Amino acid sequence: MKVIICGAGQVGWQIARHLSGELNDVTVVDSNPDLVRRATDTLDVQGIAGFASYPDVLDRAGARDADMIIAATYSDEVNMVTCQVAHSVFSINRKIARLRSQSYLDAIYSDLYRRDHLPIDVVISPEKEVAAAAMQRLQAPAAFDIETFMGGMAQFLGIRIDEDCPIVNTPLRQLTDLFSTLRTIVVGIRREGTLFAPEAGDQLFVGDECYLFTHADDVARTMEIFGKTQKKQERIVIVGGGNVGLAVAKELEKHASRIRVKVIERERKCAERAAETLERTIVLHGDGLDSALLNEAGITRADAMLAVTDDDKTNMLAAVRAKAEGCPMAVALINDPTLVPLMGPLGIDAYINPRATTVSSILRHIRHGRVRQVYSIGDAEAEVIEAEVLSTSPMAGQRLRDIDFPEGVLVGAVMKQGEVVRPVGATRIEEGDVVAIFAMTSDVPEVERLMQVSIDFF
Repeated sequence: MKVIICGAGQVGWQIARHLSGELNDVTVVDSNPDLVRRATDTLDVQGIAGFASYPDVLDRAGARDADMIIAATYSDEVNMVTCQVAHSVFSINRKIARLRSQSYLDAIYSDLYRRDHLPIDVVISPEKEVAAAAMQRLQAPAAFDIETFMGGMAQFLGIRIDEDCPIVNTPLRQLTDLFSTLRTIVVGIRREGTLFAPEAGDQLFVGDECYLFTHADDVARTMEIFGKTQKKQERIVIVGGGNVGLAVAKELEKHASRIRVKVIERERKCAERAAETLERTIVLHGDGLDSALLNEAGITRADAMLAVTDDDKTNMLAAVRAKAEGCPMAVALINDPTLVPLMGPLGIDAYINPRATTVSSILRHIRHGRVRQVYSIGDAEAEVIEAEVLSTSPMAGQRLRDIDFPEGVLVGAVMKQGEVVRPVGATRIEEGDVVAIFAMTSDVPEVERLMQVSIDFF
């Protein structure tokens, strides 16, 4: 597949990294020659320095025979014009644009993106994706990572193993014997900074970060078995009243249990906009690092604090201060992945990576065949792929034990006729089944082959 990626920033670079690693023909376009050079020096891609919306630049990038264009520059307007030029001049079949401005995303203006208007096939909103991720973090406060699969019937959780975890040093194969009715599978372990897919004889040690799939009905029991307690969230403080903080506060206002929310915003205009938009949420104007203001917001009585400003360091410091004031859970928005290893030592419970959520959302629309969802883990170290099994798949009709999976691949969940089941060696995969597969990034092409999702889609 030939793909043009416009924008060589964090998101564009990660998408190029994924696609070039899977032997696609990738060309990166950016107006910053340094970013283009970084992409061509570190990835197997071609690079063009120039403005992505210019027809001659797209022509040099190979738009005349491209299958897809992904517009992920920092400008909404450039992304929109790029898709228009790709459609009108070069007839590129698939066009994906990242748009940030809320006005462009309002549902009442959705006709704007019809083929006879602005021909954008998929619109990705980083703010909406991050707000959704924040809501999921708040719903599972004991997990540092969470994503929903199979229409909400299965959950993918990231859990840190503490000293009080009842199953420390227990071989994974024994978990089935100890908890025979538990529909949970450990699919990944990060130990001393290295992520790997475990084998049946591997054990969980204190300090490990483990990734697991569980049936939605078994989340509470799974958390208890892994030594985590779930507490109901009733009072939440949000530091940052921008697009992300505002979106989270709006969702929390819709919550049936009437969660009490307070928002702290430093910029007066932004605070006034939030106060006008929100109905039941109290908005405070001031610095989220101010101890007195945090106490005024009730941080000592809050169940969770969410720091979602546009500055990573502010978010980290706000989370640390909230923990110091006695808040039991602090979540920080972190753009820079090199800061993530500091989360544990600083005592920050969970983080949200906007790049990873946006990359996951874009990958969901890039994968071929019957892929329903893709979730990127860590710094693009692994992926979770949910897909429907086709009749042409080598998996169809095979038992899991007989399928030649690479070492870095594990099946986390299987849905048969609308029911999610725990996969075991004897589970037979049939046409129409939906499977959720954890795969190290290097093994994703083999997973696509097994799923027969790399057959001609366009």
